[in-house]
Amino acid sequence: MRILLTGSSGWLGRFLAPKLQAHGHAVIGLDVAPATQTDIVGTVADAHLVDRVFREQGIEAVIHAGALHKPDIVRYPAQAFVDVNVAGTLNLLEAATRAGHERFVFTSTTSLMISDQVRAGKSGGAAEAFWLDEDFGPLKPRNIYGVTKLSAEHLCRLYSKLHGMDVAILRTGRFFPEDDDTLEKPSGPNLKANEFLNRRLTVEDAADAHIAALENIAGLGCETFILSAPPPFERAECTKLAGDARAVIAGKYPQAEEIYRKRGWVLPDIIERVYDPGKAERLLGFRCKTDFAAILSALEQGGELPFHHDPAYVSPKEPSGVPC
Repeated sequence: MRILLTGSSGWLGRFLAPKLQAHGHAVIGLDVAPATQTDIVGTVADAHLVDRVFREQGIEAVIHAGALHKPDIVRYPAQAFVDVNVAGTLNLLEAATRAGHERFVFTSTTSLMISDQVRAGKSGGAAEAFWLDEDFGPLKPRNIYGVTKLSAEHLCRLYSKLHGMDVAILRTGRFFPEDDDTLEKPSGPNLKANEFLNRRLTVEDAADAHIAALENIAGLGCETFILSAPPPFERAECTKLAGDARAVIAGKYPQAEEIYRKRGWVLPDIIERVYDPGKAERLLGFRCKTDFAAILSALEQGGELPFHHDPAYVSPKEPSGVPC
């Protein structure tokens, strides 16, 4: 198919575009920042541009991965988030509807599920880790990023209901390469490795999940999927995870503590949330290739870590100073 990929110059887009091409699709990349995989420089907030792209490029399906993200809160006003994340999604849904599209893939975020209560975890009085699946709620996003992504999800659900379009809403866990902008300890690769226990996936797996959604959402209506490396835990272990996560981890991976010690790393004392990606496996046939066991194996063998870490990474849109 001829696929419009928004956010094509971003971290996900640079991995997703070539994978789509390898699957035989023609990719038309749209982004505010130029890149080798971006054909059209512009913003999804421009409805006239979106209409022109559909008309001139013969778009047959959309993967909408372009957005302003949580780190952008310090760089852009709230209105920019509404323009890009909400109005931009509406522009694409309107254009897809007029073009008679049967499917639409929307990149959302698990961040919109993290209320102040979830984020506080045990320090906020929670007796057990929060088990986050697609039925978790009520959803109370804590910032403009989460609010606008949830609003965009609602638009996807509405247009699916009104027009019979099959829509995959992909709430992705963490896959960014830069350091966390709120946590300092542990930092860098140690933190990322720990997050494969409960809330992270590789960007390669995120890209593969979008292709699985594109190919397998047909006939499912509008469905929401959490994307994360499969956790080694069971829901029944949530109380133990909030009290002594190391003991639970030791029961799953007896070698983990020693492997980490040799690297000078630390395992988490508590785990306050666990993402459950089981629905994506059941309905889309997708399961992340890289999990915590793969991290331990790479550490034990002294090989290259199977995820990207680049503390100097800056979104390519920043030099342009224009929202995506």
